[in-house]
Amino acid sequence: MTTSQDMVDLLGRGPRPEQVRHVREIPEREPTHAPWPEWLHPDVVSAYERLGIHEPYAHQVAAMTAPRHAIVATGTASGKSLVYQSLVLDAVHRGKLAVAERPGLLHHPDEATALYIAPTKALAADQLTSLRALGFADVRAATYDGDTDPGERRWIREHADVILCNPDMLHHGILPHHTGWSRFFRRLRFVIVDEAHSYRGVFGSHVAVLLRRLTRVAAHYGSSPVFVGASATSASPQQSFAKLIGAPEQDVTAVTHDTSPHGSRTVVLWEPEQSPGGSDNGAPRRRTVTAEASDMLTDLVLRQIRTIAFIRSRRGAETIAQAAHRQLEEVDPALGHRVAAYRSGFLPEERRELEQQLRDGRLLGVASTSALELGIDIAGLDAVLVAGWPGTRASFLQQIGRAGRAGQHALAALIAGDDPLDGYLVNHPEAIFDVPVEATVFEASNPYVLAPHLCAAAAELPLRPDELELFGPTARSVVDSLTNAGHLRRRPSGWFWTRSEQPANMVSIRSGDGGPVQIIDSDTGSVLGTMGAPQSHYQAHPGAVYVHQGRTYLVEELDEELHVAAVRRAFPDFYTVARDITEVRVREVRDSMQWGPVSIHRGAVDVTTQVVSYQRKLVASNEVAGEEPLDLPPRQLSTTATWFTVSGPQLAAMGIEEPDIPGSLHAAEHAMIGLLPLLASCDRWDVGGLSTALHVDTELPTIFVHDGHAGGAGFSERGYDMFRHWIAATRDAIAQCECESGCPSCVQSPKCGNRNNPLDKAGALKLLNGVLSFAP
Repeated sequence: MTTSQDMVDLLGRGPRPEQVRHVREIPEREPTHAPWPEWLHPDVVSAYERLGIHEPYAHQVAAMTAPRHAIVATGTASGKSLVYQSLVLDAVHRGKLAVAERPGLLHHPDEATALYIAPTKALAADQLTSLRALGFADVRAATYDGDTDPGERRWIREHADVILCNPDMLHHGILPHHTGWSRFFRRLRFVIVDEAHSYRGVFGSHVAVLLRRLTRVAAHYGSSPVFVGASATSASPQQSFAKLIGAPEQDVTAVTHDTSPHGSRTVVLWEPEQSPGGSDNGAPRRRTVTAEASDMLTDLVLRQIRTIAFIRSRRGAETIAQAAHRQLEEVDPALGHRVAAYRSGFLPEERRELEQQLRDGRLLGVASTSALELGIDIAGLDAVLVAGWPGTRASFLQQIGRAGRAGQHALAALIAGDDPLDGYLVNHPEAIFDVPVEATVFEASNPYVLAPHLCAAAAELPLRPDELELFGPTARSVVDSLTNAGHLRRRPSGWFWTRSEQPANMVSIRSGDGGPVQIIDSDTGSVLGTMGAPQSHYQAHPGAVYVHQGRTYLVEELDEELHVAAVRRAFPDFYTVARDITEVRVREVRDSMQWGPVSIHRGAVDVTTQVVSYQRKLVASNEVAGEEPLDLPPRQLSTTATWFTVSGPQLAAMGIEEPDIPGSLHAAEHAMIGLLPLLASCDRWDVGGLSTALHVDTELPTIFVHDGHAGGAGFSERGYDMFRHWIAATRDAIAQCECESGCPSCVQSPKCGNRNNPLDKAGALKLLNGVLSFAP
């Protein structure tokens, strides 16, 4: 692995030159060290020296010596865990020594505990292993999550010094029962928020309010913990982390200058070949990322190159692993079992076994969702395939950083999906490598998020008026609404929860819209996995193909009351794609700007969406093999949107005749949805849209792009704030596409309820160019 061409050649046998859109060489970086802080306990220094770490990196010391809260926003394998581990071990170990000197005290003031929060169970378990490797016998650390044995939970509550959990367990299992954790909260010195950049959108909004609840409970026990965050490189980390934990910006120190070493990397931007037919209206489409990635994974494993292939969907991870397994068995039956899928939804024992096989080298190839993107310690990887843009530059850099972690030269490839954003990025490499990483977008004051958490806070402790400031400017109006509805009751000491059930159990912090749907094998009764309720309409509807660990199933029934989807083993030669229809009504205009005859708005809207049918598409060719209607209930959503209007006469002046208006607007809407993730930390499935030649509320031709979460998640508002950039990138993505009249790489959408009809690519370009001509 020495030259760029050597690296490219590893991706396939004789790749066509036009498939390789760009090759970027990332040079090796030498480390910069700094002395250990003088105040750090010698035992902590000695523990790291035993592991071969004699001096920390300069950025680690900068974070360790921050005056209050700190966020470390540096690259993969830059040693972020050393920062918080050393702080926690120093505090807890000193407390233990102090207690040993004065054993008679019931509550020694120097005793310390720490709470570590990770977005996944796997990462928390990995951090526990890392912490124990430092050899502090007096520091009692334990994971506390849904997999923890009930018999261990009491011991953890009463004796553990360091608790490693996820936001779900903090929400459901710790804060509502804080009286049983009084010892832990009285001593709480540090709260560690790992992978802080992953808390975005509605999940980020929930976690932000959850951390405010944590701060409030800790204060009740006399604690004011220091928050330490670890994040991938991100825009405005000081501002984002302060917003996440509910602290003033001036109290947060952001460490962004990465002084750790990394090996050189060759990064290839790869666009699959285009072939005629296969998509809606007979338009050309490119070979799928799953097919391309499975071929590449096969070739790399055959060369004994340890590789991870990342893809957004659980189904995609299963498909890649299954195809690579089949191809490898044809060449060498001994290699077939050395590839596997890794994704959320697996049972705990499956997940941990796969992690161990990755570490010890029994697995050479893994197809994974973002579950392995996070900082699980897996060294020795040689290559990373990114099958489709992962949604954010932060995620992309995190994923490609998984290779070359031991300092060796590494290969990374982004395989473009048949999608406007992917096509834009591989043809505009500067948009990946030469611009700042996007901001982490979430909205902590979303009333739909705040309401259940304020109920939970009132159930935990009476909610005093002076505490509402902690929850933001909308908290008082939300509390008043909850009181009027009878959920809260006002008393002199504050607001109380009025009902017997736990309010924390009434909301899912991952989806914000109903509890998870269990996928159950009808033949065995076993639970194969879970997914969110909204997701189930698209992926677990009757007739849907569901894939688990390389095995395919057909969904027989979706019971929405029981939150169960029943599946049965099957061997179809097709996959399924759901179709929906949407209606948008304007509820409130909150902001507007005028570009000549173009009116641009953002505000509150009501969206009604219904999944009405699904297509069966052949795996081999992506051709549509049939379409079946579905009878699923509509979903109502009150959210936020950005929209713009242009009058009919002005469209005519742009060269768009009246019969072409619907197709022009429709094509532009699809492409705008596809390009919004360029600006906000979301993907096209986090947002939706509607275009119409005459909208009932605006009385004009209108394009809406709305958030897909109740109350909004900040995505469409980000589009409003960067409207010019958004429209320009959308225009460029359409203009550069080689197709004649529209394809999945520019204006077709995989979730269009109108079967991508009508679409007018040329009209969309006229519209977007016309809009830009009026930009101030």
